[in-house]
Amino acid sequence: MFIKPNIWLHLNFPCMLVFIFSRSEYHLNILQYYDEYLSDQIIPADFVHSDMRQLVELWKEGRTRFTNQLANIKPEDLPKKLGGSPNSAGFLIRHVAEVELLFAKNVFGNLEVKVDAQTLKAGRDTGEWTDLDSLTALVQEAGIQLQKAIENQSDWESIIETKEFGKKTKAEALGRITTHTAYHAGQLALVLKYGV
Repeated sequence: MFIKPNIWLHLNFPCMLVFIFSRSEYHLNILQYYDEYLSDQIIPADFVHSDMRQLVELWKEGRTRFTNQLANIKPEDLPKKLGGSPNSAGFLIRHVAEVELLFAKNVFGNLEVKVDAQTLKAGRDTGEWTDLDSLTALVQEAGIQLQKAIENQSDWESIIETKEFGKKTKAEALGRITTHTAYHAGQLALVLKYGV
């Protein structure tokens, strides 16, 4: 069976070229090149699994912008807000974990996931997210479930449609959840540093 992953590698090149693109002009050019010159080449399964490991490592590294902050948070930090900002540190932590769980379940198909999206239901900070242990446990569970979901993907070009972000490939959705977490990690860092 021939596999055409999102990463193409041809060992006869003078140097190794690895391309990771999703739905772009470059992507189409690489596909055309692949079809014309390399379609009879077998891409080893371990190379595809290596691709998956790289995606997981990329996501995990991006997530450290969020998770590294949790080790230094104290319970008294959770109600902090920045100026007139509507969201506390506790709300942001809970929100990130909930959205990661929603992506694991609804976007990447991890049906083991149980999620109660309280921050999304409330639509605002109600001041109830002040239990550091439960927030930390939820973040850990979200990481475990999202990693499982990412590792179980095989077709990163398949289209997902949600009411929140419309139609995206699974690759684009991975980019979206990674940047969502990083975006709120930045907010959390500012709240923790300057908030009251």
